[in-house]
Amino acid sequence: MEVEIFTLCDAATDQGGKLNILGTFDAIRVRQFPAVHPHCAIALRVRFDRIEAGSHKVKIALVDEDGRPILPNVDGQIGVQMPRGAGSFCANLVLNINSLKFEREGQYAIDLALDGRQEKSLPLSVALVPPEAQPPQAGGGPAPDA
Repeated sequence: MEVEIFTLCDAATDQGGKLNILGTFDAIRVRQFPAVHPHCAIALRVRFDRIEAGSHKVKIALVDEDGRPILPNVDGQIGVQMPRGAGSFCANLVLNINSLKFEREGQYAIDLALDGRQEKSLPLSVALVPPEAQPPQAGGGPAPDA
């Protein structure tokens, strides 16, 4: 088995075996903590060889830099049924996440385990937007140039 794609993105869909991915990212910038990221998705595409047909365990965990979970772990199964005459088969998985809450700035990770073995880890940096990069509040700041 080979992980072909494992990414955090704005949105993803699986349509008839095609994995569609929009806006891959590895950093979130916020104005304050706690912060809520409204929507994102984890997209996964795994290729299985003919001899790997059957059921496979999948575990995805989002953890902080101390290894504490941010969300409950996602535990599931991928059932691989090899098409006749095929040498391999790809399975796609899309995990949509709404209202992802971060209590503090830091380095986070999205960990992927298949059949109990750690396969991949995606880094995710969550930080404050620097004050100089924040636009002025309505009614404040200098007048626009004429």
